[in-house]
Amino acid sequence: MSNTAKAQPAPVASEYIPLKARNVDFEWSGTPLHWVPGDPATTHTINVLHLLLPAGERWFVHVYKQVLPFIRDEQLRADVIGFIGQEAMHSQAHDEVLPHLKELGLDPTPYTAQVDWLFEKLLGDRTLPPGKARQWWLMERVAMIAAIEHYTAFLGDWVLGAQALDRKGCDPTMLDLLRWHGAEEVEHRSVAFDLFQHVDGSYRRRARTWATAFAALVFLWQRGIRFFMEHDPTLLNGKASLREFLRAGREGVLPRTGAIARSIPAYLSRTYHPSQECSTAQAVAYLARSPAALAAEAKMTPARTTGGA
Repeated sequence: MSNTAKAQPAPVASEYIPLKARNVDFEWSGTPLHWVPGDPATTHTINVLHLLLPAGERWFVHVYKQVLPFIRDEQLRADVIGFIGQEAMHSQAHDEVLPHLKELGLDPTPYTAQVDWLFEKLLGDRTLPPGKARQWWLMERVAMIAAIEHYTAFLGDWVLGAQALDRKGCDPTMLDLLRWHGAEEVEHRSVAFDLFQHVDGSYRRRARTWATAFAALVFLWQRGIRFFMEHDPTLLNGKASLREFLRAGREGVLPRTGAIARSIPAYLSRTYHPSQECSTAQAVAYLARSPAALAAEAKMTPARTTGGA
């Protein structure tokens, strides 16, 4: 496995931060089904995250544990281990929302079973002979994760600045989950790309796997929205629509389609590096006031004090 890229995109050094997993907890008993008040379409568009992320981020962790032996840079290795810790926590946090949705009458199991199959079977380990075939499949998945992480960072950056959600009176616990997660996505936004560049770096593979990942995300997201709208027990003939998505984008409670479109040439640029986008300072500032992150830090403080006594 060698880096075949002719030129390495330049990272912005000031955007780097060491990574740590935060052992957060959220209490969902007070969160309503439509946590964006009066807007089930926006609620369920964002709720798709709870369907996709638990299985997806477990898959990230599984793949990265396989690629760890091929990392020759100690700082990158430490970053990947930090990434694994954060992603494992993200998976758990979103997974814990699903029983609450079921209690409110919206059982996500039929959809999450399909997502589990996608990541565990279609994108899972394959019975391949040792050597080039096995390495090819590992590199394909590493590249796909880099492409997906481009969009998780995009969404993280968006939700950190989406003041329209506050003005709308959204449930504060759900907003904290989304912004804590989004802030950590911004914190570690360069890791997946740097890992891909380190172990492979082929621009052709980057472009090809971006197309696969983007198409899969769009397909899964629109299916997830349709599933939630059709199975929402409070809606009569609930349907997802592009008009609602565009309306929410104009209101600022979802990303605008123009911003999503501009993210495509950004990732496909040969000079792209994730550190050129988003703001680590903004992410760190939110984590310094996030109720869940502060509670996690407080839980750790007595342990550190005891350990040092």
